[in-house]
Amino acid sequence: MNFALFLFSLLVLTGAVWALDAAVLRRRRAAQARQPWWVEYSVSFFPVILAVFVLRSFVVEPFKIPSGSMMPTLLIGDFILVNKFTYGIRLPVINRKVIEINAPQRGDVMVFRYPPDPSLDYIKRVIGLPGDRIEYREKRLYINGREVPVRQMDDYLSRERMQYSQRFVEHLDGVEHEILIDGEAPSAPPYARAFPHAANCNYNSGVMACVVPPGHYFMMGDNRDNSSDSRVWGFVPDKNIVGKAFFIWLNLNELGRFGSFR
Repeated sequence: MNFALFLFSLLVLTGAVWALDAAVLRRRRAAQARQPWWVEYSVSFFPVILAVFVLRSFVVEPFKIPSGSMMPTLLIGDFILVNKFTYGIRLPVINRKVIEINAPQRGDVMVFRYPPDPSLDYIKRVIGLPGDRIEYREKRLYINGREVPVRQMDDYLSRERMQYSQRFVEHLDGVEHEILIDGEAPSAPPYARAFPHAANCNYNSGVMACVVPPGHYFMMGDNRDNSSDSRVWGFVPDKNIVGKAFFIWLNLNELGRFGSFR
């Protein structure tokens, strides 16, 4: 379900009734006559729907983490807030950018429309910018020929899978974040789907190398061996960007996670 379209349709409907009542119906009613129920509800809910629509479309949007692909940074069940204007002002519903503000940076955690199915929202970390050469070999990430430095930490126990994974702190253009590595998983995805600009990528003997095309981004999950990301389904075009994730506001299973992500 396209919630943005549903909200916009509801806004148009209640707004039309509100305007009709203000311009015509109110004048025709007797002084003490009550509004018809459909007018009363529309007039009451219109300002609320308008405020929610503006806030959700241009300021912040809530998002729930549905999978473990961003562990340990984000856990299943985290409710996060997404900044809608960091990367520019976009028209709601059609998601067309009308005002340029900032471009995504390496290390950003970004929500975007899943390229194979834009009705779905995905969340991953920005790894490659337009023009970057991204390589992933032997569980190590290389950007433009330079290995991204990591520092090993204690192993991480996943409560969902009840298994340990190797944990590292990755230093990506000044952004430090934790990643998980499964030592028994293949070094690179065993397959990749057909996707736009697939000719920019090579998969050879467990080594993946891609050059990010203009206007696109290369995304990866922090749970590197349990993430379906750009290594599998390709690049994220700028038009698919939803916003930048910046705050955890709720996790019913772990209340202490409030505000633990930025």
